[in-house]
Formats: sequence, structure tokens, C-alpha cells
Amino acid sequence: MSARGARRRGEARTMSARGLQPALDRRQLLASGLAAGAGLVIGLRFPRAAGAAADVAPAAAELNAFVRIGSDDTVTVLSKHVEFGQGTYTGLATLLAEELDADWATVRVVAAPADVERYKNLFFGVQGTGGSTAMANSWEQMRRAGATARALLVAAAAATWSVPAAELSVAQGVVRHAASGRSARFGELAARAAELEPPAEVALKDPKQFVLVGREDLPRVDVPEKSRGAARFALDFTLPGLRTALIARPPRFGARVRGFDASEARRVPGVVDVVQIPQGVAVLAEGFWAAKRGRDALRVDWDESGAETRGTVELVAEYRGLLARPGLVARSDGDAEAALAGAARVVSAEYEFPYLAHAPMEPLDCVIRVSEGRCELWTGAQLQTVDQAVAAEVLGLEPSRVAIETMLAGGSFGRRATPQGDLVREAAEIAKAIRGAYPVKLVWTRDDDLRGGRYRPLYLHRLEAGLDAEGRIVGWTHRIVGQSLLTGTPFESFSVKDGIDESSVEGAKQLPYAIPNLRVDLHTTKVGVPVLWWRSVGHTQNGYATEAFFDEGARPFRAPTRAPERPSAPPRRARARRGEGRLGPAAPGRARARDRGPRLFLELRRPGGRGLARRGRDAQGPPRGLRGRLRRRDQSRQRARADGGWHRFRSGHRAPRRGDARSGTGRPVQLPRLSVAAHPRDAGGRGAHRAFDRGAHGRGRARRAADRPRRGERRSGAHRSARPPAALPSRRGRELKPGARLRPAWVRTTSDAVLESSG
Repeated sequence: MSARGARRRGEARTMSARGLQPALDRRQLLASGLAAGAGLVIGLRFPRAAGAAADVAPAAAELNAFVRIGSDDTVTVLSKHVEFGQGTYTGLATLLAEELDADWATVRVVAAPADVERYKNLFFGVQGTGGSTAMANSWEQMRRAGATARALLVAAAAATWSVPAAELSVAQGVVRHAASGRSARFGELAARAAELEPPAEVALKDPKQFVLVGREDLPRVDVPEKSRGAARFALDFTLPGLRTALIARPPRFGARVRGFDASEARRVPGVVDVVQIPQGVAVLAEGFWAAKRGRDALRVDWDESGAETRGTVELVAEYRGLLARPGLVARSDGDAEAALAGAARVVSAEYEFPYLAHAPMEPLDCVIRVSEGRCELWTGAQLQTVDQAVAAEVLGLEPSRVAIETMLAGGSFGRRATPQGDLVREAAEIAKAIRGAYPVKLVWTRDDDLRGGRYRPLYLHRLEAGLDAEGRIVGWTHRIVGQSLLTGTPFESFSVKDGIDESSVEGAKQLPYAIPNLRVDLHTTKVGVPVLWWRSVGHTQNGYATEAFFDEGARPFRAPTRAPERPSAPPRRARARRGEGRLGPAAPGRARARDRGPRLFLELRRPGGRGLARRGRDAQGPPRGLRGRLRRRDQSRQRARADGGWHRFRSGHRAPRRGDARSGTGRPVQLPRLSVAAHPRDAGGRGAHRAFDRGAHGRGRARRAADRPRRGERRSGAHRSARPPAALPSRRGRELKPGARLRPAWVRTTSDAVLESSG
């Protein structure tokens, strides 16, 4: 290879996904702080972590770095929270850039390395993202980091120009001295600013001065790369010699491998190894499809002696039995049982919530490389501290020897935040089984995620409310049956008290309503199905059950709704001149439905208000055999005259409903959906019925003037087709030749509520 080619390949490897800025190695950043005299690392002062890695030294005497300013004016924000579509990168960068007064076009974000002391979630105490805490716990932290960086840049400019710092201003990434007209970009001041001691206290902006925070039109920092396919997820990441791994998991939860035959799997082209791990059997291959074909060819003998064999039907039956007796009391105010016994009315309901898979857009995946007593992980980690500890446990390393590069993740809904770190544990088990011979990319398929993942638990709820004569709640009981999310996890010690998992009763225990007598109890079940918090955790089912039950209790006491008064309409002749009917203007030759209670009216309009079908020579009747059926029984025997078209309506059949329409010879016609209040005068009245019959079955005159057709308003069936189709079947089965003169098509109203029109 030529030197030029080698140089280009090396440059390609060091370019970031955006292809615009040099890639940043975060460990090198933290170790060196100032690379080639062209960068500035700003951080907040925290005590050094006791277990920090030897090669991760403090940068510029700071231990918690959040921002780097390059000589090219690029402002790089280090995010301690993962970005999986919720906008964390943009939100955190906005906070810092606001106080820094940076130019938003120069801001980019990278993930911070795994270090619990420097990047911990201030709410959880561990490094992780969840519970809608990313912005809340970083609000002041990121703002102070930006304000500290701004103060250092101002101090560097003041020292360079020998002017007071109070005379300087900062905006859009530029420091200016108005009196002398001098200015300097952030990149020009970064090297000198890094040598200064950061101030102990900095002043934050008043929210009235915000320029970036709160802007709805601010572009997200992750969208450009995602839009052009340059963003890198764990599924995109690769290393030299990388092998893809898929795991054959048991068909029942809790089953174990008794033995397996990998002879057929090893014959699949591309398969390089098959190893057993505690979670199943892993097939490693040169690519995904080879690994999948190899896994399909495996023959595994499963030991299901300790597996969960109950299905949903059996579990629901057991849960209903628990609903019949009291559980552990999570909250008790007053005497709910006595209040229910003395209530004027008692309302009760049961709610069942099934197991739900998380199914994020990007299934779980992870890249692992183990060499020389170190472990490197590339994954969309949501709980970096847990993943770091799990990998160290499996591989027998110190947590400080496990480095995690948090990648972009395609969704989570809580699935990537497992207290057991199951994804990283599986990857570490595979790396241990092959003794770190090569890097491994572990991939979960969609089937793996839906059939063998972790789920929101199955829950059953029973609620009872006692109401007095005026509908006020005097007593309330809420019984919950389901699995615990936190029992047996590292979070059990501070979330499970007296046998009650707080996540199982949140949303039911903390009601926002003043109820004098309230009782909430819980039955925690033991089932072999692996469970995990779902988006909003306990509120996803408790909040729904609570609010739905409130609606059930309030239903009998709702005040009847009154139809709004009919709005005033312009005079009839003015509407006719504009080509409008009661329902507004109509397109030329287009059928429109009018709703008058139980009947539908079909209107045909031309601009100017004149009907499309007229009496006299334009009028044509229906086929002869149909005339008798179209006469009314109480009508005289005289021949019925057509009204520009014919309706076919049989007494006793259901009238067509609003929206039930299609075109007989053209494209479908969607009828407008109108409220009953559109014509309250005629809703349910007999006048509308007579008006419909008159237009469909012959002459006659409506008794009420309001029911008579207005000028320029014909209630007719259809009109002549301007361009007839090539052939149409007639009633007797004959076909009409092209160019033949067609009679006006007649509207047919059928019992299945389909309205056909030639328009």
C-alpha cells in the first residue's frame, strides 16, 4: 500500500461519524486535558474517585469534565446520559451552551465515559438514565459547567488584552471588548484559559436572559447524523476480526441446557464457534445471517425441571383468588370498610394488565473486547454503573478496568436499564468462554426480544368506591396483585419496605384526591417470568386503573348534555346565488349527504344554485318494472313522475348512516360526518321522513313549509354521466355500448348502508 493510501485510511479511521470533526477519544481527553495546545477541558471540582483508572488522570486539575473547546471553535459537550431518542443530548448541550454563550452551530455532543464518581445521576447515586431525571438532575450542574467555562475564557481575554474582565462581553462564541474594538473567538482563547484556575463561584443567568433554553425551533444535535445515516449505533460498530453472536435461549423461562448437538450448526458457512453459557448456547459467526442459520441448525436438549410452566390463564385464575382476600396494607386512612358498608351506592370494577414487552426500535446489541486484563464495551448503556460492575464480576476484573463507550440507542422504554445487566452479562460470558480470542458483537433478534426478554408484569386490580346520595366518594379500596420489579435487585434495599415494593403501588397509593376513608393493599406474587420496569413504571397500570375507575363511578351522575342552538343562517336566496345549500357550497356534480336525524338526503349542485336534474324534458323515469315498487301504498294509481333521478328505498330497511357511501361508477365519495345538532329542528321529526318519501316516490307536497325543497335545491338521486364508461350492465343483463346515451343513474340505498351515486 502506498504512503498516500495508508495516510488516507488512517484519516478515515480517525474521523467521527459526522465526517467533519476529528474523532475524540474520551480517555485521552481526560488524561491529557490539553492536546497539542489546542483544547480546553472545563469541569466542576469533585474529590477524585478512589477506584479511578491509572490511565484516566484529572484534566487541568478538574475531575468532572463536561465541555471541551477546540482550536476550531468546536464546543464538545460530554453527556453523562444516554441518547435514545428522547433528546437528552440536545437538552444538556442547550443548558451548557446557554451559560457559555456559545454559537449553537459549533456545538457537538459525545457520551461521557463510565465513571460513577464524576458522571453519576444526582438522583440515583449511580451513572444512569431513567425516571425522566436527565434534565432535572443536570439542570444546575450543566449550567454551572458552562458558566465556569465562560468565566475562564473572559479571564484569558482580559489577561491577553490587559483590560478589566467587567468590560468584556460574550456572544455567539466570541469575546469582545467594546472600548478597543478587539474580539477573539473561543478557539483562540482556549489554550490560555486552560492554564487558569477556575473560579469557585459563578453567576448564572436570569431566565429572562435565556437565548437558547426554551426555544422550540432549536435544531437537535443528533438529527443531522441520523437523517443522513451517519449516526453510529452499537449495531453499526465494528472492529477488526469481529464475530457476531446469537444465543439459543430456552423455550420456557427458567429452563437450562442439558446438552446440545452443534454438528449441523458448525457446517453452516461462516460459523466459527459454538459455546455454552449459563443463558443458553451461543453461535459465533462472521456475520449475522450465518449466526442465525447456525442457531437454527442447533439441536438443544433443555432441562425444564425448574422452568415456569404456568400460562396466562392459570396465572390470572390464581391472581383472582388473591383478589378475594386482603393483602399487605400500603396505605390506610380512616375506615374504608365501614364507609363502604354505609354508602348509598357502591361501585366496583376489576382491571387486568397483561405482560408487555418493551420492543424498542433497535433490539439489544453490544460489542465486547477483552485483552490484557481489560474489557471494553460499546453499547447503548442506560445504567453504566451496573453494566460496568456486571462485566467486572463475570471476567474477574476490577470495575475500573472495564471501559464503556455509550453509543446512541434506538429506543429503550426501560429495557436497557436492567438491574441485572443481562445484555452485558451475556456478552461477558461469551467473551469468557472464548477466552477473549476475538471481539464479539452480541445481537438480540426481534424474536428474542419478544419471546425471551423482560416484561412489564401481569397485574390485576380490584377497586371499590362508596358514594353518598349526592355522588361524593366516602370510601375507597384498591387491591393490587402482581410481581415485584425490584425484589432481588440492587435497588431492593431502599425501594422495598415491609414486603411492599413502592413501584407496585405508585399511582395508587399517592392519590391526588381528598378521600376520607382510603385503603390500598398489595399481593406480591412469585412467578418465573422475568420482569422489568416499563415506561412510567407503576403508573403505567396503577394510574390507568385509578382514573378509569373514577370515570366509572362518575358516569351515573353526569349531567345530560344539551345540543347547541342552531346557528343563524343567511337568507335562502343569498345562499342560492352563491351555489350553497344548508350545508355550504358543493362541488360541481358531486353528491353530498345531509343528515336529518334518521334519514340521509342526497344533494346535487351546480354553481349558481340550480339543480342538476330538472323537470320536463330532462326528467327520465326508472326502468318500467321498477315503477310499481317505487309507488307508495297510500298513493294514487297515477304514474309516478321522476324528480331528476330516483331513490330506491324499501320500508323497514335501515337508513344509511353518515359516512357510508361509495361511488357506483367512479371513485369513492366520502360523505361529510355531521353532528345531530346540525339540524336539530328536523332531528327525529316526521317532516323529514315525509320529505324523503316525497322526493323518492313521486309528487306530493310536504305539509310543513320548512320541509319543502327550497329554490335551487333538488333532492335528486344523480345526474347524467358526462363521460360514460366503456360498458355498463343494464338491469336485464345487457351491456351498453360505448357512446350510448345513458339515463340518469338512480341512487340506490341498500340495507347494508352503502350509498351509490354516479357522481
